[in-house]
Formats: sequence, structure tokens, C-alpha cells
Amino acid sequence: MLKRVVSAAVLVWDAKKAAEWYRDKLGFEVSEQGHWVEVKPPGSTFVLHLCANCPEWGDDKPGGHTGILFETDDKEETYHELKSKGVVFDVELTEAPWGGGKYAIFKDLYGNMFWM
Repeated sequence: MLKRVVSAAVLVWDAKKAAEWYRDKLGFEVSEQGHWVEVKPPGSTFVLHLCANCPEWGDDKPGGHTGILFETDDKEETYHELKSKGVVFDVELTEAPWGGGKYAIFKDLYGNMFWM
């Protein structure tokens, strides 16, 4: 029986360069696992596997919506902190039209988009 999700692959052109961005801009922990790199928010058991360019991608490439949502204790504070570090937002912090408070969508250095 499937129990939980433990990681998600995020396509990047350069895993080590991407890991530096996640560490420096988002404050993530970085772990090299053999030939791949994992990043995660401090204290999280869920990791992002930064998947560098390889033949198995086929026509896939970095960039676009990942569907991954990050929880934060204070969206306003986190939004302003990330902006001050140069993180680019595709959707600025705004009230969700469907209710439930505010949300924003930011991009990593390869254009992968994440919700918060």
C-alpha cells in the first residue's frame, strides 16, 4: 500500500547551480545523493530532487508549473523576504478569488513555478 509522497523531481539544467539558488534564496537544506541533488525546507521530510538534463527527459525541459505548494507561517513576511533576495514572482501576493486567503507563485532560476 502506498503510504506517502517523499520527493518530487524538478527539472533543471544544472543541479548544483540550482541547489545553490534553493539554498541561498529559499534557505533550503542541500544534500548530494550520489549523482543527484536533493533540496528541502529545514525540518521537512519531503524533498525536491533536482533532476539535471539527461536523455530520459525526452522533449521535457525546465520551466512551467510544478503544482508544488509550500506552506508558510506568515505569507506576507515570507513574500517580502523572498522578494528582498531577488526571487521572481509570476503571481504577486494576492487574495485568492476562490477564498482561503492569499497566495503567490514564484519561479526558480530555471522558470519552474511554485505556489505558496
